[in-house]
Amino acid sequence: MTTPVPPAARPSPAPRRVFLLGATGTIGRATVTALLERGHEVVCFVRPDSKGARDRGLPPGADLRQGDVTDPASLARDGFRGERFDALVSCLASRTGAPRDAWAIDHKAHSNALAAARKAGVGQVVLLSAICVQRPLLAFQQAKLAFEEELAASGLDYSIVRPTAFFKSLSGQVERVRQGKPFLIFGDGRLTACKPISDADLGRYMADCLDDPALRNRILPIGGPGPAITPREQGEYLFRALGREARFRAVPVAMMDAIIGGLGVLGHISPRMRDKAEFARIGRYYATESMLVLDPATGRYDAGATPSYGTETLFDYYDRLLRGEERVDLGEHAVF
Repeated sequence: MTTPVPPAARPSPAPRRVFLLGATGTIGRATVTALLERGHEVVCFVRPDSKGARDRGLPPGADLRQGDVTDPASLARDGFRGERFDALVSCLASRTGAPRDAWAIDHKAHSNALAAARKAGVGQVVLLSAICVQRPLLAFQQAKLAFEEELAASGLDYSIVRPTAFFKSLSGQVERVRQGKPFLIFGDGRLTACKPISDADLGRYMADCLDDPALRNRILPIGGPGPAITPREQGEYLFRALGREARFRAVPVAMMDAIIGGLGVLGHISPRMRDKAEFARIGRYYATESMLVLDPATGRYDAGATPSYGTETLFDYYDRLLRGEERVDLGEHAVF
């Protein structure tokens, strides 16, 4: 399934005052840029330690306000400030996916923001979620779903955007391959597939949701252009781009299960080990589940049913990384 290639930025037919959460993340920055390009007024609510927000790519047209998104009083006092807004856009997500963090950010902070947004006159909400909530086996997925349900029942116009995979999350092995090491895969490297979407394309899609009535009051899975890509195909491309023979090292899924089991036992006595076990479960999930639309009738992932949007492919991004034109700070995405 495809959607039209996004047109060049054009003014919104109805510029709005937007309150935005998660502005300093990679998708947040791209969304702020897309909204400003279309003429919206954007107020970004960021953490007090985000003093370098401008240095991290936020455009000068954004109004930055600092406070604590987990504190309803701070949201009202430092964020909304008793002013009126037309829309709430959230690119906010928990950093680690650990249960306590997930429920505090992916659910509770959003719930608080929704309540504050109502008081500020907001009539429309655009939420960045994730396609993996289709099969919710992990705490962060359950927390995201809980807020999705609250938003859908709120009576406000909403768009719940579920992207497939981000370029950043698929770039952890670029430097490894450049250094001459084998590309790590699970099984034969064909267990899963995804249709990754770039930050800029996803930011534009988020902005589309404000203006396009067809994108309102819907759950919107979205991927990037081109066919679905397996991990083996990602590795093959990197070796080909470097002019080297492809080398892979297979990691048995059973080994991950053993690690999870061991950490789970230790987690009964150590909260730190409990969080590590959850992180290992997250890794296993992404190693065995495709980031594509799930067909509820068959229980299988369907690349053909996964919408495509945008112009940039993952392999375009890999080329820029290999040429040194891009740098990626993997942060919590650094699995390998």
